[in-house]
Amino acid sequence: MCGLVINTTNGKIDKIIGDKKDPLSHGYICPKALAYKDLHEDSDRLKFPIKKVKGNWEKISWEEAFDFVSDRLVDIQEKYGNNAVGVYQGNPSVHNYGTLLYAPAFLNSLGTRNRFSASTVDQIPHQFAAYQMFGHQLLVPIPDIDRTHYMIIIGGNPVVSNGSLMSAPDVKNRLKAIQERGGRFIVVDPRKTETAMIADNHYFIKPGTDVYFLIGLIQEVINNGWMKQGHLETVIKNLDRFLNTIPHIGLDVISNITGISGLAIQQIAKDFCKVESAVCYGRMGTCTQRFGGTVHWLINILNIITGNMDSPGGAMFTTPAFDTLANPRTKGHYNRGQSRVRKIPEFAGEYPAVTMADEMLVEGAGQIRAMVTSAGNPVLSVPGGKKLDQAFAGLEFMVSIDYYINETTRYADLILPPALNLHGGHFDIIFNVLSVRNTVKYSKAVFPKESGTKYDWEIFIELTERIAQKKGKKYPKLNHFLSRRFGPEWLLDFGIRLGKYGSLKSFSKWNGLSLNKIKKQVHGVDLGPLKPCLPQRLFTSDKKIDLSPSIIVDDLTRVKSYLGQSEQNGDLTLIGRRQLRSNNSWMHNCHSLMRGQNRFLLLINPLDAESRSIREGSRVRVKSPKFQFVLDAKLTDEMMPGVISIPHGWGHESEETFQKIAGENGGGNLNALGDDKAFDPVSGNADLHIRNVQVTPLQ
Repeated sequence: MCGLVINTTNGKIDKIIGDKKDPLSHGYICPKALAYKDLHEDSDRLKFPIKKVKGNWEKISWEEAFDFVSDRLVDIQEKYGNNAVGVYQGNPSVHNYGTLLYAPAFLNSLGTRNRFSASTVDQIPHQFAAYQMFGHQLLVPIPDIDRTHYMIIIGGNPVVSNGSLMSAPDVKNRLKAIQERGGRFIVVDPRKTETAMIADNHYFIKPGTDVYFLIGLIQEVINNGWMKQGHLETVIKNLDRFLNTIPHIGLDVISNITGISGLAIQQIAKDFCKVESAVCYGRMGTCTQRFGGTVHWLINILNIITGNMDSPGGAMFTTPAFDTLANPRTKGHYNRGQSRVRKIPEFAGEYPAVTMADEMLVEGAGQIRAMVTSAGNPVLSVPGGKKLDQAFAGLEFMVSIDYYINETTRYADLILPPALNLHGGHFDIIFNVLSVRNTVKYSKAVFPKESGTKYDWEIFIELTERIAQKKGKKYPKLNHFLSRRFGPEWLLDFGIRLGKYGSLKSFSKWNGLSLNKIKKQVHGVDLGPLKPCLPQRLFTSDKKIDLSPSIIVDDLTRVKSYLGQSEQNGDLTLIGRRQLRSNNSWMHNCHSLMRGQNRFLLLINPLDAESRSIREGSRVRVKSPKFQFVLDAKLTDEMMPGVISIPHGWGHESEETFQKIAGENGGGNLNALGDDKAFDPVSGNADLHIRNVQVTPLQ
């Protein structure tokens, strides 16, 4: 989402800087953007299909590759059924409009229900709460950070992540601007993060107890008569049911379970309600836990009942130029089927990634015998990594659409690498839906496509057509014909013209936006701040916000059941963390990002270290019931006592991968320490809090 200026000479990148004229990023640039030079020049990056022959990789032609993949996938489905093929899509899939627009047809040609993605180890609770309350999984409330006067950040570190599900380049200065206009922001997190370092206040909270903290805030709002709905008073429904079902838990009990004092909870609630505008925002820590779906429901509730939903400075909704929400297929659905082994409901056509290994390993009808992975490395990013190792190794066939031979794709029989993004145009479909400001931009290709390479959308078209033809099915012939003739941009143009600002929206807008007009504005087009849009923007049948969805209200029984349970057994709780130079595992193969001091460190509070005879820089063993590895310890007061932290995405230890720089930096697989049985049963998201971890110094 950040505007870049890339200077090149004879096919090489000379310099990458931020585009000061970009209406969203204003010249801000992060390390990931600078890594484009490393990616472009990386000798480990694949460009042409490779096939595993007797344990060795051999380059083959695209035609041979497409035929081989389609033959094997169809053969397996004819033998075992359509669900014998599974699909896993990684995080980069949503950053590429070619994949977003053309992968769905490929999935439809397969006809399998066994679909998984990185979403269920990341942000599905956001989407689940949005679907249940607002009627669409992508109608996610966005903090109006540029106008708010008070912000609560729970389990988020936007100074490092740039917001994630709050597309907000240069978050650090945006947060400081809150303070400069007389406002405040606080952070609630088990670690004093980079964001917490600049906050007005930071509160340690025991991992996974956010649900009780939010109940405490909401109780204070209700008990003190601070509720106000503003213009949403006639838009909400089931308020009485919510008021009758929200648990009544004493502040002393909440304080004991969360670690946050009752006085602090009272003050935060008062501050939130007494300012001109306020917003509560939760991110990774509030998603990757046992109560993720319910927590995000409560975050939305808090914003709604204090008059801070769909209001400037509160939680608002975007109106993007290309509105993917307008496609009814993106709305979402719930429990149209359940996973074969663990009977977990699907959401929006996907099953939780934590069930993926079981679906491959447990024998019986419907067992996954073949996998397609696209832009993902679940062996490092999904709990139970060693179990996934076993599962992938036992498949009859596997194909990966990826640039690299990594910890996951090394199990593939064939890898199809798409052309690097710099060799094609870029248009952000998803993250404009999640942006703190309405903007739109098309970035043209930096370099022409290399001879003999294929774009991701070309790969999906070829596979879709071959599989459909072998099955005697129809495929989108007109779409594919136009795409081959004009590229996928015709779909972008059509969507933009049909959008709110488009030339086909109404007869009064013949001068509206089109892709060609956007292309001429090379720095992007500013469409203005977020604006109130409810109830018109709602996707519920009655245009009402449901404050008490049954599936979430029923979960309050589980919430209350944990009140009497204690996890204080002397062991530690492990949480992950993002780092500015290694947000994703693929970044570890970029030389410019891996330079400097070792960052694969265990963070531990000095009190916990002392009781275990651990000193600064000690080599320690971290052990869970599932896995163990060794790393260096760093003693720091930024960790809450009883909680430790290790960065995610590391663990490049296999000799079968071909990522030289990543391999040199090694590290340990954080998620292999975790349990694939731990998840939020409401949303299906993985619980990445790893409990009962032991840390001991090496003798």
